[in-house]
Amino acid sequence: MREKKRKIAILGSTGSIGTQALDVIRQHPDRFEVFAITANNHVKLLVEQARKFLPEIVVIANEKKYTEVKEALSDLPIKVWAGSDAICQMVQSDAIDIVLAAIVGFAGLKPIISAIKARKTIALANKETLVVAGGLIVSMALAHRVPILPVDSEHSAIFQCLNGEGCNKIDKIILTASGGPFRTFSIEELAKVTKSQAMNHPNWKMGEKITVDSSTLMNKGFEMIEAKWLFDVDPSDIEVVIHPQSIIHSMVQFKDTSVIAQLGQPDMRIPIQYALSYPERLELNIKPLDFTEISSLTFEKIDHDKFRNLTFAYQAIEMGGNMPCILNAANEVAVELFLQESIGFLQMSEIIEKTMQRATFVKTPDLDDYFRTDLEARALASEFI
Repeated sequence: MREKKRKIAILGSTGSIGTQALDVIRQHPDRFEVFAITANNHVKLLVEQARKFLPEIVVIANEKKYTEVKEALSDLPIKVWAGSDAICQMVQSDAIDIVLAAIVGFAGLKPIISAIKARKTIALANKETLVVAGGLIVSMALAHRVPILPVDSEHSAIFQCLNGEGCNKIDKIILTASGGPFRTFSIEELAKVTKSQAMNHPNWKMGEKITVDSSTLMNKGFEMIEAKWLFDVDPSDIEVVIHPQSIIHSMVQFKDTSVIAQLGQPDMRIPIQYALSYPERLELNIKPLDFTEISSLTFEKIDHDKFRNLTFAYQAIEMGGNMPCILNAANEVAVELFLQESIGFLQMSEIIEKTMQRATFVKTPDLDDYFRTDLEARALASEFI
């Protein structure tokens, strides 16, 4: 008996993850259907996607652009909504099977909470949600019996390595990092890094924010925090190693010292499709690995003096409370300033460190505390330009 189509809501359909998810869905029209798509500002691409995939609902988060989207789709039977609250309302639709959470940053928190409360399966590409409020999100998911399927390539790899392992205890998780474009740079060279250099990632094609995070290794710090919540391990049992080829996406070491790794092309469509089709594996139009063409797989230690953001991430999760929320807010401000070319590459770490030192620490935050913390930390970070 053929499984019915899974109806997908894509939060952030015009971003890197969203566009690749639509390509996965395009390759499997008999298995997936686009129920809803959302974007923040990118009207032209959102309209193009809507006309191609004909979702039930389109949401533009920026309410000022509502009329533009509405008029562009007026000849189609598509509901057009606007505003962040509309996204939270949309994910509660009874028709939705999976919510692909690909909104970048803190903005993804409220829609994910709304989707969990509506008992929707979450395909999680928004790592900031677990960074900011991991304890809250995990507790809510357990209470509502909602599966959270990881979309990040590293966490998808860990998830796949753990399949079939039952109660076998994890000794440690090994997160691999490409090292970004600056892994061989000196501190003096890092001080002169430009935006265009940071955008030139050697292995992955990603959005601007995550590309900068990858170049500073903050992305890896966030992934460490995310792994702590997804797989219930202590941060001290999560090791980050540089793997420049990005072929091994992460590894799990067990108590008997055996290590299981997941390998694949550096293509995000692989983990996206695995999350959407889980537990089934579907065909995907990607060139498979040819091990005779791979000259070597190498590994290096992290230089924490050059890439301080990873250290800040470990410090934040060890402190707990709202400190990871402070870390995330400061980083979002710092990255935006760097993208605006208002600050240099190394100044991002300086802003994050000062914000963590000055922001109000709350040991046992509730949801309102997270929103207050985010506002305070952003204000503080903006003062340090």
